[in-house]
Amino acid sequence: MKADKQKINRSRLPKLATREVQEKFRKKISDIMIKDKEQEARNEAALLGTPYISLYAFPISPETLITIAEPTAARLKTVCFFRDDNGIKLGSVNPADESVENLKNEIFKKTSKPVTVFKISEHSFNTAFRLYSVLPKYKEVITGVEIKKEEIERFEKELKTFKDLSRALSSANLTDMLSLIIAGGLKVKASDIHIEAESREIKVRYRIDGFLHNAATIEKSVWTKIIARIKLTSRLKINVTDRPQDGRFTIFMTDEQIDVRVSTVPTAYGESVVMRILMSSKQGMAFEDLGLRGKAFVDLEEEIKKPNGMIIATGPTGSGKTTMLYAILLKLSTPGNKILTLEDPVEYRIPGISQSQVDPAKNYTFASGLRSLLRQDPDIIMVGEVRDLETADISINAALTGHLVATTLHTNDSSGAIPRLIAMGVKNFLLPPALNAIIGQRLVRRICAKCKVETELDNKILSEALSILSKIPDNSGSKPKELHKIKFYKGRGCTACQGIGYKGRIGIFEVMSMVPEYEPLILSGQVSEYDLKRIALKNGMVTMVQDGLLKAIDGITSVEEVFRVAKDISGLL
Repeated sequence: MKADKQKINRSRLPKLATREVQEKFRKKISDIMIKDKEQEARNEAALLGTPYISLYAFPISPETLITIAEPTAARLKTVCFFRDDNGIKLGSVNPADESVENLKNEIFKKTSKPVTVFKISEHSFNTAFRLYSVLPKYKEVITGVEIKKEEIERFEKELKTFKDLSRALSSANLTDMLSLIIAGGLKVKASDIHIEAESREIKVRYRIDGFLHNAATIEKSVWTKIIARIKLTSRLKINVTDRPQDGRFTIFMTDEQIDVRVSTVPTAYGESVVMRILMSSKQGMAFEDLGLRGKAFVDLEEEIKKPNGMIIATGPTGSGKTTMLYAILLKLSTPGNKILTLEDPVEYRIPGISQSQVDPAKNYTFASGLRSLLRQDPDIIMVGEVRDLETADISINAALTGHLVATTLHTNDSSGAIPRLIAMGVKNFLLPPALNAIIGQRLVRRICAKCKVETELDNKILSEALSILSKIPDNSGSKPKELHKIKFYKGRGCTACQGIGYKGRIGIFEVMSMVPEYEPLILSGQVSEYDLKRIALKNGMVTMVQDGLLKAIDGITSVEEVFRVAKDISGLL
């Protein structure tokens, strides 16, 4: 029996060996065929000028794959194989197909992230597409909150005052709470939404025109659920409550999308959240609408039209410097100009301009990024901020070698920029030929047009205002006549402005254009802000506080508002 069994086993060995050899042979043939198909796809990609990738054994996450719905992926033979904060990558068997291009554009509109299409083989597509079968039936995921136009219109009718928001939040379900808070912020044109945990309640505050206003309160019992929803929406870790986190999401509206940056921090009474609203289609960025007037407008318009040199906007955080630079770029954006920006972060997207965001974690700093931008043959460069000597040196050299460079610097006023650059280590002899103009600016609140009334000023304030106005240079073309007859205004407060008396903001400016008289002072090495301002006033510069008071005479803002933001920088006045 044992001999028979051994005989049977021995008789099967040749057949088993044959099957193993056949299997190896089949696999070898299959590998050769796949290799040929991949080479064929690689060659086709080269002809199309499209990047190529093989997705064989490429790790694809569920969140990435479902960027494209399964039926769409099957129909277009296209899959999403990579997605992060910097962009989205698609693999397509037919990358030149018009439908694939339409899909690419659709994804870009939804996510605001750059989308790249790679050529893949049929084998790569089939390998990736099989992953849909092992996934739960997800809906197409978009990280964001969708608020329809009809909802916004309904909220605008319901939320006349902050009391209405408190009432609506008290009766709203959890799903509607976040939408209500955001809709309320959009209605009052808030730049930031603060949701702060306190001992007994949760406070909702809106930053409107630079000021925080209490808007509503929420019961503390529901706070953990609301913050969990905010974290989920912004892709933050829900279970992390003892350290700060940063995220973002997008509000998809009917005709535009709004980016929201989210910051959470732990506090004594629980986590607090700040949501920064960034409207990519922000209005009021036209150069003519900034609030520049008279000699300042004429001088700056002339300086930005020069083919090279440096324009610097100065002021503290939140003074409108970035908006100023965007307005300049929009004015200069023509088919004949290549404009590149380097920002931290990219706040507003501008059609026709290539915008790049620094990423220190990847060693993509202002200095290293600026070197790369200069190799792109730009005509105009915007550098978000000059923070160090290396960035300053590269920017100045770019301005001296045929580029127009627009940037920002943190100083109190225009006359502080040159001493600040020299203190950084910039060679003083490079500054006179490199600089075109330096802008000093602040933002003041506009008086609400619906409740504006004439007002009488306190004698001391009136005396200060008239004294400053009387010192406006005669050669500026802006000095008011008959100072004793001028009038000033204020806002009483109404439903249109939530009882604040102000609605919207406008800039107050001073523009220091470079003139030959600055050169010997700069070259001497003994540069003081006092001497620079004295020369600027002699050449007809209207200071920020003077510009603000002229706008107060016109009923655009109030004297109190001008003094609040600019009185401490009146300098020689």
